[in-house]
Formats: sequence, C-alpha cells, structure tokens
Amino acid sequence: MPLGTKLRVAVVGGGPGGLYCAALLARQGHAVEVRERNAPDDTFGFGVVLSDETLGGIERADTVVHAALSAEFTRWDDVAVVHRGRMLTSGGHGFAALGRRRLLEILHGRCTDLGVTLRFHTGAPDAHALAASYDLVVAADGVHSATRESGAGHFRPTVTTGRCRYIWLAADFAFDSFRFEIAETEHGVMQLHGYPYAPDSSTVIIEMREEVWRAAGLDLCDEDESAARCAKVFGEALRGRPLRGNKSAWTRFRTVVNERWSHGNVALLGDAAHTAHFSIGSGTKLAVEDALALAEAVAARPDDVPAALAAYEAARRPAVASTQRAAAASMRWFEEIAGYVDQPARQFAFNLLTRSRRVTHDNLRMRDARFTRSVERDFGCPDDGGTPPMFTPFTLRGLTLRNRVVVSPMDVYSAREGVPGDFHLVHLGSRALGGAGLVMTEMVCVSPEGRITPGCAGLYTAEQAAAWKRIADFVHTSAPGAALGVQLGHSGRKGSTRVMWEGMDEPLPEGNWPVVAASPLPYRPGVSAVPRALSTAEMAAIRAEFVAAAGRAADAGFDLLELHCAHGYLLSGFLSPLTNHRTDAYGGSLDNRLRFPLEVFDAVREAWPQDRPMTVRLSATDWAPGGTTPEDAERIAAAFAAHGADAIDVSTGQVVADESPEYGRSYQTPYADRIRNALGVPVIAVGAISSWDDVNSLLLAGRADLCAVGRPHLYDPHWTLHAAADQSYTGPAAPWPDPYRAGSRKPPTGRG
Repeated sequence: MPLGTKLRVAVVGGGPGGLYCAALLARQGHAVEVRERNAPDDTFGFGVVLSDETLGGIERADTVVHAALSAEFTRWDDVAVVHRGRMLTSGGHGFAALGRRRLLEILHGRCTDLGVTLRFHTGAPDAHALAASYDLVVAADGVHSATRESGAGHFRPTVTTGRCRYIWLAADFAFDSFRFEIAETEHGVMQLHGYPYAPDSSTVIIEMREEVWRAAGLDLCDEDESAARCAKVFGEALRGRPLRGNKSAWTRFRTVVNERWSHGNVALLGDAAHTAHFSIGSGTKLAVEDALALAEAVAARPDDVPAALAAYEAARRPAVASTQRAAAASMRWFEEIAGYVDQPARQFAFNLLTRSRRVTHDNLRMRDARFTRSVERDFGCPDDGGTPPMFTPFTLRGLTLRNRVVVSPMDVYSAREGVPGDFHLVHLGSRALGGAGLVMTEMVCVSPEGRITPGCAGLYTAEQAAAWKRIADFVHTSAPGAALGVQLGHSGRKGSTRVMWEGMDEPLPEGNWPVVAASPLPYRPGVSAVPRALSTAEMAAIRAEFVAAAGRAADAGFDLLELHCAHGYLLSGFLSPLTNHRTDAYGGSLDNRLRFPLEVFDAVREAWPQDRPMTVRLSATDWAPGGTTPEDAERIAAAFAAHGADAIDVSTGQVVADESPEYGRSYQTPYADRIRNALGVPVIAVGAISSWDDVNSLLLAGRADLCAVGRPHLYDPHWTLHAAADQSYTGPAAPWPDPYRAGSRKPPTGRG
C-alpha cells in the first residue's frame, strides 16, 4: 500500500481503549469504524484512575482529549490505610480519576468530531472475518475477548484466576484519599479499596478470599443485598452511607497473558491482550497506553500493517510484562492479607504500600519522609535519621550480625579434592572486607560421593578442615565484625556432574561416582545417572557424615551452620513428593518425607555448639505440578523451627528439571514473607534481590529479617560498603577496613 493511502480500520469494542485508538487513527486520516454491542451510555464500574505518565502521553498525542480530561479530573495525593481502627496516611502519591461514563462521553465526542463511525447495539462479526474487508482490525473486546478465543491457536492465551472474590460498587460521596481498609469478621478478613472519581462519588471495591465470601453467605446475595451487607461491614469508612451497584456482580480476577498480540492485520488491545489486577491501577490506563503505541506504530508504517503491529507489540510488551509482574505481586499480597493483619499498624501500612515492589523504601521516603521515618523508628532504626534498616543489627542465638546483608552461598567449583584454596580465601575474604554482615560458603559437601562436581569443596578430611580454618581466621582477623557461615549438604541425585561453565547438570565424561537419592529417579531422564535408593543403613551413615562435618566446621571457627535442604540435593529430594516415591517410613506423607531431614538436623544440632545458630535452606515451591506447595513449605519450616532452627533460608525450585519458575525482581521473596508472617520464625529472603533499596523495603515491610544477595556481590565484592556510601551511612554496621578508608567516597567522574 503506498504511503499516504487511507487505511480502512475496524475497531471491535467501544470501551475507552478502543475509542481512544479510533480517535488517534482518525487524526492520522484513516477511515475508522467502531462496533460496540452495548448502548453508548452503558458502562460497567465507576471511576477510572490514570497516571501522570499516561496523561503525558495523551497530551502529546491529542491536546483536545487531554484538555477535556483535565477539566474533569478529581485529584488527590494521599493514601490512607485503616488497620484495626487506626488510620495511617502517606502523602505524595499523586492520583487523578474521573467517572468512566464521563470518560466515554468525552471519547465519543472526540471520535464524532474526527469522523469516526460509531455503531452501537452492533455485535461485530468475527475479527478474522472483518480482516478480509478492512486493512486493520483492532480487537478491543475486553477480558472475555471473542477475537482472542477464536484465534487462540495463534495468540496462545493463558488465563489464570485469582483466589479472591470482588465486586465493584460506588458511594455517593468523595473519599479524601485513596483508602484501604480491612474488616476482621467472624468469617475472615474482608477489604475495601476506595477512591474518589467525582466531587460527590467514589469507587468502592470490596474483596475477600473465596472461602470468606462463601462463609459470609455473600454467594447467595444479589446485587442489592451484596451492596447493603458490604455497606454494613464498612459502615465507619462509608460514614453510614449506602453503596450502590451498576450491573455489579461478584467475580474473580482473570489475569490474561498472550504469547502473540497480532495475527496478520488483526491486533489485540487492552484487556483482550493483557490484564493487570485492579489493586495497582486501572486496566483503562493500560488500554489507553496500548492505543497510543498502536497509533504511533501505524503512523510510522501505514504501508505495512503487519510490520506496524509487530512494532506495536515490541514497544508495549516490556512495559506490560513489568506491570503484570507488579500486579501479580499485589494481587497475591491481598490474597494473603490475613497473614499480615497482626503486624504493627505502621508496618502493615508500609507493607501494603510497597506490596507490588513499584513503591520502595527510598521512593516512599521521597514522597513522605515523615511517614517513612516513623516506620523506621518502629523497626528499630536509631533516631539519628541516618541509619537505613539494612544497617541495623540482628541476633540469632549467640551471634549478633552487624547488618542484615548476607552473601548468598555461591558454588565456585574451584576446590581440589575438596580442599578450598586461595580462590576461596580471596572470594570469601573480599566479600567479608566488603561489609556484609554474614558471608556464606558454597555448599560444602560431607563426603566425596556427596559432591556435585569434582570442583566442590568438602569437610570430610582434616586437610579440608585446616584450609577452612585458614579462611575463617582471615575473615575474623582482617574483617572484624563479619560473620562466616558454612552451608553443609550432599548432592544426592544431582552429583557426579561437570562444573557449571562446562555444562551445568551434565554428567562427567569420565571418572563418575555412583549417586544416591530417596528414590531411583534421575534428575534429567535419559541424561543424568539413575541414583540408587538409599537403605536405612546408608541413611544412618550419611547422617554420621553430616555430624562429622559439623564438628570439623565448629573447630574451623565458623559462626553459623546452614543445612542445605533445597534445590533438589539429597535432603531436598526426601522432602518433595516429586522426588520421594518411597513406601517405607521415609516416604508418602509429608511427616514421613520430613523424617530423614529432621533426623540429620537433630544430629547436627546436637554436634554444633549450642551458642552458635543453625539455619535451614528450603525450596518453598518446586515450580512444578504435584510438587511442594507453599502450604507444604509452611509445615516444613514449622517442623525445622520446632526442632531448633534459628532461621529459615527460603529459596525455591531446582528440584526437578522441568520446572517453570516465575522469574522477576525479588521473585522468591513472597515465599519467605509467607513463612515469616505465618510462623513468626526469622527468615532469610533470597532471589533476584538486586538493590539496597529492595533490601530496606523487604526488611521494613516485615517480609524478611535478613536478605541474601548473590550476583550483585559477584559484580561488586564491596556491594554492602557501596550501599552504605550511596545512602551516606558511615556508622559501625558497615566499617571500611583501615587500608581502604581513602576509597570510602565515590570517585568523581568527568571533568565537572
């Protein structure tokens, strides 16, 4: 198609995203038709929230629409969190909202002015049929998109349903802030999300777990009765005023993800392409941003619609994926809100505000320093205003750590015959000099057969113990105040493999040793060796090897011992139902699967000095169907805590080869959070914690007591000291070694 030729465009769906896309394309001179099955004044829900970023895009694309919206907006800055009758307010957030019906009126008018044909009460034919008659078809037909479903073989959608029921209602008065409130009823926790959208109106969303909804009998209520009962539960927040519906029904949130957003000249837009939980903002915001990106892509390539649609998807997908990750974290937080209600009020409020990880400690401090400082004081930060949460001490048994940063156990595969050498001395010593409160060794193996690779370190000989003592002495002498921890483990079925950079989990080409496990199941069928199922006598022998290694670790001077029960190694293999198929007393029920790991723990705890702490690392989910669940992980953590574990180091996965992890920033921390708040046991959080801001946020929110940081410490051995410098902290929790003091300030860059 030559440049400058008008496109014939059909938009399926007359919601805000479809209408705004139609207006933008009409401004470019294209002939646009919108088909909407409902009447022009039909709408669902009430208020729509738009961010400053979205409004900026609208202003750049169409000043007429921006001016009309700006004249209608209700604006506010505060978020109010009501916890057990106490209201805490945080400012500086900046919101803008208007009524959904008014938004549609503005967009209808703009479309009419630009010559868009609006067809209401008109169900569109299949979008793929329309594609034969139009140059571009925009499917903005919502979360239940018929276009997406009819083209599922190409779009490849995944739709997952949340665990809460919610209903959109409205109140005929304006809240003065974004309001979150919980009600602890006899049936369980219910929650209110409310915000103003007009001088005399507010949106009110009531949400609760499915089982709470059923126990309260709300599954038997119609719209009017649901509104009346919710108004009674939240009578104080509503000032005794009623709630009203608008074709409102209880539903569960559906998260929509598509592998592809376009097919030929058909594009998905808004909820048809993706959804994000309402607790982080409006789906309308995402749809409007889609419309902006789609119109921009078409303007750049009107002669090649498929290429334009590919560019649209490439431009939007990263931002949408980021939003969906944040929305998933927020949705899960509200699903698990019952686990947080016993937190102190300010910590609860901070936890809620930072639930999606988009708002962080540093960000919130800039928005509302007074509120953030009050949370820091409650946490235990000194009243000097200059000590970040990560630089407060933490005590486990007889060990007080100077700060909350842990260098994660990281296998370096550089030992010879299990003996750690100069590489280990420099690797661990440099990170101790770099300021971390606790530096962990890699998994140290309790026997030659318990190694993962020939390069793994051990503690099964006197020579190995002497080498570890040399390292411990260096840390304690040259980095006073830093603690050194040892992680003991046995590779189980994941042993006898090459070092990581030669082929992770690949069997050795020669010199293999036999591998053992709970059950004779290879880690990678057809690739990995088939392990021998351990007999009870062999299990007793391995338990004795753990005890002997613990004795050597104590003599070497380690300050803390961690038992490795994660990542599919031997003890982890007993815990997971995917890897333990035993029919004796060590298999079957979770209590039975726990038996051998607890026997090892008890024996090691008895051998380990009583004043030194002992932790356990767990995989809190296998990321695979039929594996360990978060509920299982709670029970496993509770069992170890009851047997004397001082903290639980909460990791995930690596138990089975066909896992499907949900990677992302701090992606494993919700599992630590859940265990900590369900059991009251200290936890170490791990998993893509990459910034000091994340560490501070997790600690203040009560999601972790310590944070283990791995890859950033590989990139920068002095990561902790640099985190202190970046926050202008110069206190005793992050001392620079005397020979390094001259480098304690960041060097200037450039000529300026």
